[in-house]
Amino acid sequence: MTDAPIPFSKPFRALHELAYLDEVLGSGHTHGDGPFTGRASRQLEAITGAPHALLTGSGTHALELASWLLDLEPGDEVIVPSFTFSTTAASVIMTGATPVFVDIDLATGSLDVDAFEAAVTPRTRAVSVVHYGGVAPDMDRVLAIASAADVAVVEDNAHGLGARWGGRACGAFGVLAAQSFHATKNVQCGEGGALLVNDTSLLSRAEVLREKGTDRSRFLRGEVDKYSWIDRGSSYLPSELSAAVLTAQLEAFDDIQARRHAIWDAYATGLAEWADLTGTSLMSPPPEAEHPAHVFWLLAPTGPLRDALLDHLRAAGVGATFHYIPLHSSIAGERFGRTPAPCPATDDFSARLVRLPLWAGMADAAVERVLDTVRQFRPVAV
Repeated sequence: MTDAPIPFSKPFRALHELAYLDEVLGSGHTHGDGPFTGRASRQLEAITGAPHALLTGSGTHALELASWLLDLEPGDEVIVPSFTFSTTAASVIMTGATPVFVDIDLATGSLDVDAFEAAVTPRTRAVSVVHYGGVAPDMDRVLAIASAADVAVVEDNAHGLGARWGGRACGAFGVLAAQSFHATKNVQCGEGGALLVNDTSLLSRAEVLREKGTDRSRFLRGEVDKYSWIDRGSSYLPSELSAAVLTAQLEAFDDIQARRHAIWDAYATGLAEWADLTGTSLMSPPPEAEHPAHVFWLLAPTGPLRDALLDHLRAAGVGATFHYIPLHSSIAGERFGRTPAPCPATDDFSARLVRLPLWAGMADAAVERVLDTVRQFRPVAV
């Protein structure tokens, strides 16, 4: 009998999802900004320490709102690590501003702070700090460099709910931060996101942009007797159905994290000897960076050996994968962006990266099967 394939990722099912969905459907309030939107927002504020969380339809929506709130325009530049998902840069391009691609730290996959500092020019308006795998770069240095250059810090915290740098929650460092609740994330509602607003002076306008350019949020709170169109904007609200699922997920956050960390730790311990034998580098965050067990990655010794390892895992029914074609060498990146210096670490990381299955519902037997399959791979004679 052939073992069933182990998927790379599988959405977590929280205990109260169906009950909350039934409650929403019975209430007649299925559109955005209902009671469950409020509950999920308060839960996010508690986890991240951000003063304000605004739910959105996706992490992309949150990044777009951040770009609009910074009033980016043609001629402005935003520094972006080249190793990230496309929407980190696409949310800059839509304003007419230019993403400036810089290298990453090979040890973490996150922003190379020296490369950020070297790329700052008088046109730099912001830096997008992507916490890859929920592992933050040195945020003390990032904030110091940004402050000296009068550059806004925006955190792309799609991987980082529950992550910390120096004891402080990721998502609370920048003036704005974006969260994602896509089905592949630790906490998910299929498609969803949130904008964390740490600079309270931006909150009122953020509500307007999120509500189709109107002051409807103030109207719903009874602060005005009617609402009207007052600024640019779009429909960035998630439905109350999505918020209900997200609320149930956030209530299970501690349990989700405990299980994911147990799997992450099993990989780190179980592959250590194999990694030494094969010349493979395992994900090893610095002590200042508390990660949320969003991914477990390894770097094969070479690109061809990475491809061979992926083939080996897939043939055994283990859904491992790689991540991100570097943005600086992508079709859109070359068209819309600027790359002031080579990004060798990004190219190297992308070419050698393997990510192993990691999701909160994985059975112990599946984890052991992944470990056994990886350990069977021998790229060189040992």
